[in-house]
Amino acid sequence: MSLYSIPAWPFVYGGPSGSGKIRVLPEDFSVEEILAFEPSGSGEHAFLLIRKTGENTEYVARQLARFAEVRQRDIGFAGLKDRHAVTTQWFSVWLPGKPDPDWAAFASASIEVLQSVRHARKLQRGALAGNRFKLVIRDWQGDQDQTAEKLAAIKASGIANYFGEQRFGHQGRNVEQALSLFQGKKIGRELRGIYLSAARSFLFNQLLAARVAAQNWNLPLPGDVYMFDRSHSRFKADAQDQAIAGRLNAGEIHPTGVLWGKGDSGVSEAASALEAEVIERFPELAEGLQNSGVESERRPLRVNVPDLAWRFAEDQLHLSFSLPAGSYATALLREVLAWDDQ
Repeated sequence: MSLYSIPAWPFVYGGPSGSGKIRVLPEDFSVEEILAFEPSGSGEHAFLLIRKTGENTEYVARQLARFAEVRQRDIGFAGLKDRHAVTTQWFSVWLPGKPDPDWAAFASASIEVLQSVRHARKLQRGALAGNRFKLVIRDWQGDQDQTAEKLAAIKASGIANYFGEQRFGHQGRNVEQALSLFQGKKIGRELRGIYLSAARSFLFNQLLAARVAAQNWNLPLPGDVYMFDRSHSRFKADAQDQAIAGRLNAGEIHPTGVLWGKGDSGVSEAASALEAEVIERFPELAEGLQNSGVESERRPLRVNVPDLAWRFAEDQLHLSFSLPAGSYATALLREVLAWDDQ
């Protein structure tokens, strides 16, 4: 087995209590983007809210460029969305000195333009507050009471902020490709970014797994760096006092883990020792990321899911919830469900 095969990272709530199928139909996996800002209503960029079914983001971006007769680089979007879903997401089209084309004419059987509004700047990657999800799990089987108890616990206490398996490619292939990149293989710019992200995500998940196994993923460690809920703002506490513990318990702040790269990771004492122990197990990835010029960052170890709702209907489980940008619906699903992904 490869050193970088994706393991079954530890569960917070004991593992799945049911099984089923996801994405049997595109509408079984519905995602709606939440922008981090409100478009101003004026400017050179047309912002389009598009609902697409069974289409990936980059395909729609290419079609938009062709329809609007602009260059591919004049199209913006905040995040990539899965093809096997119904997704509602924003795109921007740079139209300096030009009127909007008839966006209704862009519609097709799989694409619908829901809204158009102008803004002064191009839509940048990552400019999201989060995503809303509505999921239908079909052929659900399991312990309904136990599943409901786990979902209630997740709603109250959050989930471990693992990167989803799709980040790593089939059987961890993207991580293996990152290692090939570090060993000198020539790789295009776009794929290079994907492989670097996979390597960082793998190391982060290993670190989070160590803290889940130690049952301190949501508790303070000496030397921890904390991040405010649904914010990139962070701070380091000089002392582990009752105020920190209380804010952690209330879900106002979260411990963080390193997204490995060059530069100081920010932690010290026990938190630093734990991160070092994990990173030292994967020297090729750690050194490769540093040599690639990737800057060290922090990511929260926990995600709150206060709006989580669920219902059982015959052999189906229906879930709805929102997550901050960069967090994965599958990180929640894996705690309650072993699934067959169609």
